[in-house]
Amino acid sequence: MNHQTFASIIAKSLGLQGDAVGNTLALIDEGCTIPFIARYRKERTGGLNEVQIAAISEQYEKLKEIEKRKETVVKTITDLQKMTPELEKRIADCWNATELEDIYLPFKPKRRTRAQVAREQGLEPLATILMMQRERDPEQAAQKFVKGDVKDAEQALKGAQDIIAEMVSEDERSRQQVRSAFRREAVITSKVVKSKADTDEAAKYSDYFDWQEPLKRCSPHRLLAMRRGEAEGILRVSISVDDEDCTERLKRHYVYGNTPCGKLVAEAVEDGYKRLLEPSIETEFANESKEKADDECIRVFAENLRQLLLGAPLGQKRVMGIDPGFRTGCKVVCLDAQGNLLHHEAIFPHPPVNRRMQAIVHVEQMLKDYQIEAVAIGNGTASRETRAFVEDCLSGYSVGFGQSGKPSVFVVSEDGASVYSASKVARDEFPDEDVTVRGAVSIGRRLMDPLAELVKIDPKSIGVGQYQHDVDQTKLKKQLDQTVESCVNSVGVNLNTASSHLLQYVSGLGPALAKNIVDYRKENGAFTSRTQLKKVPRLGASAFQQCAGFLRIPEAKNPLDNSAVHPESYKVVEQMAKDQQCSVADLMKDKDLRARIDIKRYVTEEVGLPTLTDIMKELEKPGRDPREQIEEFEFAKGIESVDDLVEGMELPGIVTNITAFGAFVDIGVHQDGLVHISQLADKYVKDPNQVVKLHQHVRVRVLEIDRRRNRISLSMRGL
Repeated sequence: MNHQTFASIIAKSLGLQGDAVGNTLALIDEGCTIPFIARYRKERTGGLNEVQIAAISEQYEKLKEIEKRKETVVKTITDLQKMTPELEKRIADCWNATELEDIYLPFKPKRRTRAQVAREQGLEPLATILMMQRERDPEQAAQKFVKGDVKDAEQALKGAQDIIAEMVSEDERSRQQVRSAFRREAVITSKVVKSKADTDEAAKYSDYFDWQEPLKRCSPHRLLAMRRGEAEGILRVSISVDDEDCTERLKRHYVYGNTPCGKLVAEAVEDGYKRLLEPSIETEFANESKEKADDECIRVFAENLRQLLLGAPLGQKRVMGIDPGFRTGCKVVCLDAQGNLLHHEAIFPHPPVNRRMQAIVHVEQMLKDYQIEAVAIGNGTASRETRAFVEDCLSGYSVGFGQSGKPSVFVVSEDGASVYSASKVARDEFPDEDVTVRGAVSIGRRLMDPLAELVKIDPKSIGVGQYQHDVDQTKLKKQLDQTVESCVNSVGVNLNTASSHLLQYVSGLGPALAKNIVDYRKENGAFTSRTQLKKVPRLGASAFQQCAGFLRIPEAKNPLDNSAVHPESYKVVEQMAKDQQCSVADLMKDKDLRARIDIKRYVTEEVGLPTLTDIMKELEKPGRDPREQIEEFEFAKGIESVDDLVEGMELPGIVTNITAFGAFVDIGVHQDGLVHISQLADKYVKDPNQVVKLHQHVRVRVLEIDRRRNRISLSMRGL
């Protein structure tokens, strides 16, 4: 199949220009990554963004799968010697997976069915006679087929009906008719398995013990909750339509009147619907609805992950990281501005040990010895108590850092820190330290640069998704990896400080090349130019083209090496500088010099206005970080548990997770509250991401407190 046909199908499906899609497909086949295409090939794509290019790539993969499936279909039908020119053309013109399977179904190899047995008994001609509905006495007609394994006319007729039932179930029109009914009126029903109703594990599914709603209105999170309950053997879930109506509609196609043959055909139609067709379409809709729910939950998860990875970084500061705890104490680490571990120890400021004064002395000493500029505290157990303790330590304390004269204190999400601390990555980084030290280091580094630290953890362990273990795992991993890659490349990576885990997500690289870069750096010292990348083992011209623009070298001799200007465009910038009779560095520093440049003069066949516009933006703010500035946050004083809450109370909070049905907010009581989508704003909200972002600081009002189920309902309306 050529690109033109694929491009036409995809362009029509996505509402895009055919040429732009065709060029994008060519770039994908050349091995270009989505970030590279979006950033550096705008002339060829017509300026398509990453989301559009990703959608093109996804559709392209699906079409290639259909094309491969069609080869199997054609071969099977041809081998059966049942291929006709009309059938071959239908298959060639078909690019819908469901339609293709409908065409293939009558020819598809299957297990030995009742209809197949009847055919082997020579009853197919009798089925044809019944379908014609001209015989006045079908039993008499059936007598001709009583032989061999067929003992009597009744058995012959039943065999013929089995053939008709299968034929009805495999007929494309029948399937489309029942499919249409499911699409219009299918209802999803959930019932509790009686023997499990009173068990502890069933309690969380109590909302679905007797639940029913139209399938097309069933939200993704409800559907996945029901399917999880079904998988755990607690719920029975079914999708159904009005069977009587569907059967009557089918009979109109196959039954011509109230004749003896007609009655037999009607019975066969009913049997074909109940035994074969309805279960098949129910399964199809169960899979389709699950896939749609998966896609929506994966989309929400990916968006949350994007926001988390692009969280505001503190930057290169000397940080104290604290993993808080009561009985086991607080593990404290001190990191230099590059995130290297300088010191660690445990303190016990809280009950039951209560060595508070000793802990204060130790913390004050560490603050002085390591000239700490910021403190990162994990948001888990004892987080608020530890923050209050640190604030006491800092009261009146000054080391001359920052406008306040004392280190800033931040509470950091520790989701996934324990996963990291026990991982091979952490063991390789800190082979001589235990998991508690590694976890505290991760907390401190997350404050400095969330992206660089979080890429070391499996995204599923970061705690920003829902039902992530219930969705298609292959699709989830692909989407999350794509999201991480997008975030890493949108920020850019310092070539001389990035870990191999961060480098592997850079466009064109991967685990092997990332490791080679780090090994080369260890052996030869810091990179001084992007061109040095070509000396890295196995990093060829193609990989260099893909990755170079996303890698930064802050102290490079050529200032463009610390920008998003791609090396392939250096000559253009150098020509601009030459025409202005200045250096490239001068051009980047001087706004007036840049204002004199008419970029239209530099348009060539290879470099168009989109690239030149991007170059000018980059010269203005070279290597700019798209992430926001970090802000300090403090929970309401005196509100530390659910028992302290009162309905109507207004509190500050931090958004910890976003779902299709609302946002979860931490208000400092060790139990996140839910702001339902209907309570997010004073206007209608279709997508919570339109209103809130992960880790956003918000004000909420307490609507309801369900202490029995430990649930808190919150509202942001009117605030």
